[in-house]
Amino acid sequence: MGVLVANALFSIRPPLQRAAEFNLRLAFPELPERARRLILNRMVCNLGWMAAEFARLPHYTRGNIEKTILLDGFENFAAAERAGKGVLFLTGHMGAWELGPFAHALCSGPVHFFVRPIDNSHVDALVNRYRCASGNQPIKKNESARAALRILHHGGVVGVLADQNTVPAEAVFADFFGIPAATSSGIARLARRTGAAVVPAYTYWDQQIGKYRLRYEPALELAVTDDEQSDIRNYSARFNEVIEDYVRRFPDQWLWVHRRWKTRPPNESAIYPDEQREFAKSARGN
Repeated sequence: MGVLVANALFSIRPPLQRAAEFNLRLAFPELPERARRLILNRMVCNLGWMAAEFARLPHYTRGNIEKTILLDGFENFAAAERAGKGVLFLTGHMGAWELGPFAHALCSGPVHFFVRPIDNSHVDALVNRYRCASGNQPIKKNESARAALRILHHGGVVGVLADQNTVPAEAVFADFFGIPAATSSGIARLARRTGAAVVPAYTYWDQQIGKYRLRYEPALELAVTDDEQSDIRNYSARFNEVIEDYVRRFPDQWLWVHRRWKTRPPNESAIYPDEQREFAKSARGN
């Protein structure tokens, strides 16, 4: 049912279709059109599955969660946590991205996550109630930096979805599939300031076992120098490499509909065709 709904919604949103198709051509120009179409079809199916899993979150417990998702490489997280400076989960819109932190909280402890409120307050309350049913806690945008610093100072865990376009004021530009992408500098700044371990963590569907895997990678080695801005750029570039590696391995389980390359470096024109047309139209009007 989730797949049927996801396909129906995707079919009536041509702008999302065009953005996803364009993103795939940018990332995988070597693939034939048929292969890219297959990736998109599977992505939509994955979104339908995730919607169904989200609806089931309140029914999951520590006793039954492993029927649906397996924690893989948990020792990497445990080692990072023992360092005592807090843990930053580097993740993105990958696989069942709502299910992963929910399962982690049931089996280990809460994840604090940055959240952008949904415009409809009733829907926002419902979504947060489901997300937090395992003990996770949202960090409101207007207090995000202070709250994250406090959580990490006490050895807590903060999850960051680091795979979306960022406005220029908050961004550094780092390559993603060989193309400069406006990347949030927040996780890099938190890691450098606090010394918190940055642990890549992501979910994916494992066909062989018929379950999702929540994979924890070893904490990234991030050197600190006297040049803060250089460190922030280097960290952000490393984070994009990690996310790109996941997307290359599981291209059908990443959210291709997002305009990842929307914000361009200074003096560089828009990259998406419809934005280029709007820019040209505006220029002619002036």
